[in-house]
Order: sequence, then C-alpha cells, then structure tokens
Amino acid sequence: MDAQIEQKVAARLARRHRAEKRFKLYGLSAVAVALVLLCFLLYHLIVPGVSGLQRTEILTTITLPEQVQDLKTFRRKSYLIVKQSFRAEFPDVTEKLEKKALSKLVSSMASRDAIAVWEAAGEGAFDVRSRELWVMASDEVDMFFKGRGTAAEAEDTRPLKDQQLRWLKRLNDEGKIRTVFNWNFFQGGDSREPEAAGFGGSIVGSLLTMLVCLLASFPIGVASAVYLEEFSKKGKIRDIIEVNINNLAAVPSIVFGLLGLAVYLNFFGMPRSAPLVGGLTLALMSLPTIIITTRVALQAVPDAIRQAAMGLGASPLQVVWHHVLPLAMPGVMTGTILGMARAIGETAPLLLIGMVAFIVDVPESITQAATVMPVQIYIWASSPEAGFVEKTAAGILVLIILLLIMNAAAIYLRRKYEHKW
Repeated sequence: MDAQIEQKVAARLARRHRAEKRFKLYGLSAVAVALVLLCFLLYHLIVPGVSGLQRTEILTTITLPEQVQDLKTFRRKSYLIVKQSFRAEFPDVTEKLEKKALSKLVSSMASRDAIAVWEAAGEGAFDVRSRELWVMASDEVDMFFKGRGTAAEAEDTRPLKDQQLRWLKRLNDEGKIRTVFNWNFFQGGDSREPEAAGFGGSIVGSLLTMLVCLLASFPIGVASAVYLEEFSKKGKIRDIIEVNINNLAAVPSIVFGLLGLAVYLNFFGMPRSAPLVGGLTLALMSLPTIIITTRVALQAVPDAIRQAAMGLGASPLQVVWHHVLPLAMPGVMTGTILGMARAIGETAPLLLIGMVAFIVDVPESITQAATVMPVQIYIWASSPEAGFVEKTAAGILVLIILLLIMNAAAIYLRRKYEHKW
C-alpha cells in the first residue's frame, strides 16, 4: 500500500515538473519571438532611417547672368540659374526633351544651396560671378545611389532612364557626385520634395508644445495632488473627484483633442495649429497622470516625517512645503517625465486642433503655426513619393531616441534621489 502511494506521489511530482518545464519553455519561446520581432522592426527602421539622414549631391558650376546684381533678383531667378548652369555641364545636350530629362537630375530645391552660399558671402558676393557648388540631387538620383534601384531593371519600370544613367555615370566618374550627412534634416522644415524635407521644424514645434504642456500641467497637477492627499477631508466630494481623475487617465486621447477644439479654438479663439493650443490640449491629457503619480509619491513619505515636523511647531502648510513635498519630489519628477513622454508621442488630439498643416518654416514662438514630430511622421507616411519612406523611418528613429532619453532621465532621477525608508 505504501509503495503504491509513493508511486502515485512520484508520478504527480513528475507531471508537475514536466508542466513547470513546459511553462518555462513557453515563456522562453515568447521572449524569443518578441526579440525576433523587435529585431525585425529595428532593422526595418534603422536601415532606411540611417539612409534618410544622408543626401546625394552633385557638383556643378553656378554662373550668374549679367542682369543678376543683387540678392533679391538672385532669389527670384535662382531656380532657372541653377538649371541652366547644370545644363551647361553637358553642351552636347541640345534637344528639348533631353534638356528636360537632364534638369531632372538636380532637385528643384537645389537653388536653396546656391542662395545660401551667396548670402553667406556678404558684401561683394556678386563680384564673384561663378562658383563651384555641391547642390541637392533629385529624389530619383538620391534613391538610385542609395541602392533603391539598379540599371538592370527594365527601363520602363524605373524612374531614371538609360540616358540619365549615362549622364550620372559620367558625373560619378568625374568625382562630381557624393553622399553626405543631411544636416538640413535637423535644421529645415517640411517640403513637397523628399530630398529637401526637414524634421527640424517639427522638432522645434514639439519642444515648444511640450514646454507649454509642462508649464500648464505640472503646477496644477502637483497642487491638485497635494490638496487631495494632504488637506482635503474624506467624503463624497473627494471620492467623486478621485473617481473622475482615475477615469480621465483612461480616456482615449482623441477625446482631449475634441475638448481642445471646442474650448481653445471655438470658444477662446486661439490660433489654430499653434504650439500654445497643442500644449494646452496635451496638458489636459497629462494632468491625470501627474496627479496620480504625485499622490503615490506623497503616500510613500512616512507619516513619522509629518508628525515630527508638527511636533516641532510647523504648520500644515510648512509640513508639506518644507518636508513632505521635497521628499516626494523624485517620484513627482519621474511621473511628470513619463507623462511628458506619453504626450510627446500623441497624434490624434493634435490632428483635431489643426496641427496637421503643411509647415515649411521653423516656428519661433508658441503662437506661430507649427507641427510636431508624430504628425510630421504621419504626413510623410501618407505621401506617395518613395523618398518619404526613409524620411519617415528617420523621423521615427529621432522620436524613439528622444523617448528613450526621457525614460532614461526618469529612471536616473528616481534612482539618484529616491529615499529608502
């Protein structure tokens, strides 16, 4: 009898051990699948993203016509001047269609590079009538030299035709084509041309929007949390407020966009597509998160601190201001940073207040029209041109890096300044 019981117990233990091993195997398999998918995602972001941070340039000699004697005239005629100067590199091209195909090798925004050089020259700039300049290549040329197409493909299936490829080969053999880091991506605004589109305008727009969001949400959120946790009395009113705060933290972000549209734009008449309105809208969304995390940080401070301060004669306000709040500040800062990190990646509420506009210039104030990084990525992702694919990936990389920095800052502040009780 005892032997049978021992056999049954041993069999059950064996089944339990097998079940534990299977469970561990399932967990390891899930982790492995997640890592594979993550690597797949990062690969398809990093490869085109790094490519999007580069641009192809063509060396050409820009020669000014006699009638161009000042910067105003040069700006007005720069497009034709660059095109004609580039055509002059190929005097054997005389037919109209060939000239048109030749001009397509250079970006329609290449005149920006020429204008910048003559502007930087200062006084006496137009005494020099001819300069060698590296100008932007067109999107098709840029994609070709980044490996997005080959000459082996059928001519009718690729944007660059055989004659254009021969011209590019000649320029490349002469050392007149290069690929460099695209600084304009971090300095310029959006453009209809992929090779000239920049992310700088949306970066500045996001920073201005987050500044407004922080200034609006942090003091109100912390003050609300301090009142609810330290001064308010328990009762139905407090319970209703707490329930509503918890519910607002789970409300879809697009609802806050509708609220911002109704209140800030329609009622107060604030400027549409401005960081001021975007920041105030995101502040509404961030407030519940900041209030909840601040209350948790205040609850973590031992009551002995409060009792000791009161025993020394401190008033309730002095207890909170001089003792409780400073000790809770690491948790408050962590929650605020995490709330800002969530807000900076939001798109839906900003679409409703008009921050989806095409913005060429970099904003200089919180009342100017602007866009933000997630919206700019959305605009590029919906564009049909192939060049915007890598611009989208590059924008996503910049946004991910910024989010990682913010989350790392939150972890650092929490570990450095948190108190062990």
